[in-house]
Amino acid sequence: MKYVIIGNGVAGVHAAEAIRQNDPHGKITMIGDETFPPYCRPMISLMLEGSIGAEKLPIRNPDFYEKLNIEAVLGSRIIRLDADNKTLETSNAQIIHFDKLLIATGADPRPIKALGSDLKNIFFMRTKNHVRQMIDVLPHAKNAVVLGGGLVGFKAAYALLHRGLNVTLLIGSDYPLSMQADRQAGKLITEELLSHGLTVKVNADVQGFDGNGSVNTAHLSDGTTIPCDLAVIGKGVLPAHSFVPRNRINVDLGILVSPNMETSVPGIYAAGDVAEMTDIARKTNWVNAILPEAVTQGRIAGMNMSGRKMFYEGSLSRNVIRIFDTDIMTAGLVNPPNDSFYEVISDTDHRHKRYRKLVFRDDRLVGMVMVNQIEQGGILSSLIRSQMPITIPKERLSESSFNYKKLI
Repeated sequence: MKYVIIGNGVAGVHAAEAIRQNDPHGKITMIGDETFPPYCRPMISLMLEGSIGAEKLPIRNPDFYEKLNIEAVLGSRIIRLDADNKTLETSNAQIIHFDKLLIATGADPRPIKALGSDLKNIFFMRTKNHVRQMIDVLPHAKNAVVLGGGLVGFKAAYALLHRGLNVTLLIGSDYPLSMQADRQAGKLITEELLSHGLTVKVNADVQGFDGNGSVNTAHLSDGTTIPCDLAVIGKGVLPAHSFVPRNRINVDLGILVSPNMETSVPGIYAAGDVAEMTDIARKTNWVNAILPEAVTQGRIAGMNMSGRKMFYEGSLSRNVIRIFDTDIMTAGLVNPPNDSFYEVISDTDHRHKRYRKLVFRDDRLVGMVMVNQIEQGGILSSLIRSQMPITIPKERLSESSFNYKKLI
């Protein structure tokens, strides 16, 4: 059996380990567009911040490929998939055959449409190379602009502020973390950011950049200009599946997969940020591009590819982030439609900067937002995933003193 895995991130790594666990002798080929061994992508912001070095990023030992008898094809990107003939073509014209295929290509940064975006010192923050390039220009940078109020934007802004730069964070929506949190949490987050010297502009975006080779000015959508000698684009990501034949493999935003992580073509699987499947809280197909889901999906895909049946119950969005002295945890459906199917209970303690919001569908918890005092948030996430009925008065769950272990 010849297994091919496109992508050597966490989904691909866990798939390879699962395959080798079940099939000690099958041939495994892993293809990656970077030249590095597997590393933890979410930690690159810590490298930009300066709190860790590049040597802390790897998630497996240097002998990972050799130990599992994996053929590593690094520095190549797949440009064509022939699902009928079971072949792949790489960017350097190599043809690779497979019996079973896993697409674990992750996601690519979402591009922007702004004049001058091709100037030097304008970066994405998705890979280790992106961060290395930013670190190289830091000694000559004073003013930075970060586009995007999501997790990548926050991490980049925090890291550059930590490095001593003047940082302006531009958020296209009404409040930060609009995809992960709600308006009240966004207000508390904004207050925290401003109190630590970060300039925050909401409902703002960049229309263009100026500079003589390298960027030195950003022109904003409100007509103002600000100086910047470094810019970071953190406007989200898009699943990386441009090589996938749409006439053979079903694709929505991500590649649609069944509960065993198989695509519409038997023998071809997808996992991680590129895959789309049922969201437990939303009850619809969704792409939840987070590391824990990628790990689980990769392992389940690898098990099924190598003959052991396993099923994925669905994905669940969840995020934990510390912004200076404020902790935020969210999970599930945090901004439900305004209809009778949902009940929302919330509580705000301004004195302690604490906020809690719980979203219910009937007697089941489907979403939550916590700002500070998030220690029991893991139990709430488990309740959302298990869809266990809540039998006590729901108002009690918003009390800061309530012990959620009583529900389990």
